[in-house]
Amino acid sequence: MALELTDSNFDEMVIKSDKPVMVDFWAEWCGPCRMISPIVEELSKEYAGKVVVGKVDVDNNNAIAMRFGIRNIPTVLFFKNGQVVDKQVGAVSKSVFVQKLNKLLEG
Repeated sequence: MALELTDSNFDEMVIKSDKPVMVDFWAEWCGPCRMISPIVEELSKEYAGKVVVGKVDVDNNNAIAMRFGIRNIPTVLFFKNGQVVDKQVGAVSKSVFVQKLNKLLEG
């Protein structure tokens, strides 16, 4: 299951992670967010142990959303060594996320 990331645990779970991290910025009222939510959950299981997969509810954790300039949701950021290395804005198919995750693991 994807980790619930908050303003208080974000740095510990994402920035300091020794694994690549995929973070889904979402909100309860966002239709496209609900569309990709099952995909994010599937990926958290499929990449368990290789990639940390987390979700940030932007309504409850707006400090992180502001910190990374999140203006549209869903936005998925990909981190490596504490740095944003890739980004996906909007709902896309699972294959797009798989491609980005595999690239993250290669580099």
